[in-house]
Amino acid sequence: MFVDRVTVEVEAGKGGDGCVSFRREKYVPRGGPDGGDGGHGGSVIVVAEAGVDSLQMLVHRKHWHARSGTPGGSKNCHGANADDLTILVPPGTVVIDADHDFVLKDLEAAGEQVIAARGGKGGKGNTRFKSSTNQVPREHTRGGPGEGRRITFELKVIADVGLLGKPNAGKSTLLSRVSRARPEIADYPFTTKIPNLGIVQVDIDHALVMADIPGLIEGAHSGAGLGHEFLRHVERTRVLVHLIEPMPMDGTDPIENYHAIRSEVEKYDIDLANRPEIVAISKAELPGAEEVRSDLEQTIGKPVMLFSSVTGQGLSELVRKAYTILGETRQTT
Repeated sequence: MFVDRVTVEVEAGKGGDGCVSFRREKYVPRGGPDGGDGGHGGSVIVVAEAGVDSLQMLVHRKHWHARSGTPGGSKNCHGANADDLTILVPPGTVVIDADHDFVLKDLEAAGEQVIAARGGKGGKGNTRFKSSTNQVPREHTRGGPGEGRRITFELKVIADVGLLGKPNAGKSTLLSRVSRARPEIADYPFTTKIPNLGIVQVDIDHALVMADIPGLIEGAHSGAGLGHEFLRHVERTRVLVHLIEPMPMDGTDPIENYHAIRSEVEKYDIDLANRPEIVAISKAELPGAEEVRSDLEQTIGKPVMLFSSVTGQGLSELVRKAYTILGETRQTT
């Protein structure tokens, strides 16, 4: 099961209390204070780990508690610091404070980390309070409390190229033809319910990562049809490939469908809408596909590609075009 959003509670460990103790040895009647400090509580740390591809492991564990530090002891013994608790998440995970709705950190790359809840500091033993005027201190401090908060993890798939389009536009079929990904494919809309990633081998030395995003409908920018859940997965893509079905099953107009999806993307994020876009007519084997391509090209005033995942027509040209544009975007960033 693919999980891309989950909320959990995290709580860091409490610091250990400082100790009140006095040195007691034979022939040392006034040994003085020897109470040690308490150990620090463990923190809860979120780490982006390569190889972790879903937040599924967090679904069944909603509470994460780090251990507390141990109290200080006599003979100036310092209490042990507690180990930190580590939560592993996929690269591309955004860590959000659920109660106050602000981003703690966007863990874009493997190895990045953030302290979600900081452990409490250890208390001070009475040794810390001795002075020339207070030679028998009985003061000490208790360990500090650990931080606690509700954390929302939101995964945004990291890919070079994102496939956009209405349901049943041919996105999953395209991904299955140009990569080894095996998304669910059927002749009805909304077959794809989760993002699928595939590595597309451009040539022997070059490859790119392509993401198949579930189909969008009108109102997606405001959350209709899980629009927010789907659109956020293309936020990190550098190049958009917008697929248009030449003969939609619902009888809608292909050109109007293009403008509808463009409108949804612009309303969701204008920066996303301004990224490089390749417009392509899928299912070139259908009659009238070339005519739709020509009409759309005249309407939007830029080249429109034509390909067929069934016959293979135009697939290599589409992949090379995406890789070329991807290379240009990398040079400008």
